[in-house]
Amino acid sequence: MGRLTTHVLDTAQGRPGRGIRIEVYRLAGKARERLKEVTTNDDGRCDAPILEGNEFTAGEYELVFHAGDYLRQQGITAEEPRFLDVIPLRFGVADAEAHYHVPLLLSPYGYSTYRGS
Repeated sequence: MGRLTTHVLDTAQGRPGRGIRIEVYRLAGKARERLKEVTTNDDGRCDAPILEGNEFTAGEYELVFHAGDYLRQQGITAEEPRFLDVIPLRFGVADAEAHYHVPLLLSPYGYSTYRGS
């Protein structure tokens, strides 16, 4: 069964990104359908797959990480507006039967992502 998961790691502090709000969208041309909102747990992961089974289909998706809120809660000072605040990650799903793991490695001034397993 296919599924979508994530894991946020705070690379500046060397720990999981706890309590990060993530919005989940399905994209179809110019349409953007909000599917749900999730929050990372103490390990920087979600308690369950973000999407799985019939709700996870081939197509384009967007995860919107509210990194600025997290960084403020961590007491990380920065000039406002912050360099990074809301981070949208758009990606395609070709095989809805596969596991798509989309991690976010986060710091106040940069981030990276990849397709993990």
